[in-house]
Amino acid sequence: MVPFGGLIALIGLLTLVFRDGDVLGVPAVGLGAGLLVIGVGVGALGVVRRRVVRRRKIARGEPVPVGNVIERAQALPRLLRDVRRGTYADLPKSRTFLWLLALVYLVSPIDIIPDLLPIIGVTDDAGVGVWLLTSVSTAAGLYLRKEREQQQLK
Repeated sequence: MVPFGGLIALIGLLTLVFRDGDVLGVPAVGLGAGLLVIGVGVGALGVVRRRVVRRRKIARGEPVPVGNVIERAQALPRLLRDVRRGTYADLPKSRTFLWLLALVYLVSPIDIIPDLLPIIGVTDDAGVGVWLLTSVSTAAGLYLRKEREQQQLK
């Protein structure tokens, strides 16, 4: 929710700054301000939701992802190598297939909602992109956690 809120806020800000005509009959200033407020609200709700979910997982004893963005990005090649070799079974092979499918969708010129439609046209790409980034980041964070646990056992 946080990245999606940030994207909506960015679109709202860009609409405020660069758009001077109406968008689908709505004044650009009103649309930009509305999207900016909605984006900030969604981002804030995402932060609160993330904290609540993390606390619940810790209370239940479930593993939570570790590492910052750079550590997770560095762990991604190792994660994919171990999944391909079959030495890391915590990530289903279907997940890597969905990641590949999402990448193909993002690169492909064919969209469910055409990009020619203002604002609405990029939302399907943004949604797929946000899902892909969060899914990959979470999987890499869980992989890092398992790596660190294995290093502590040695």
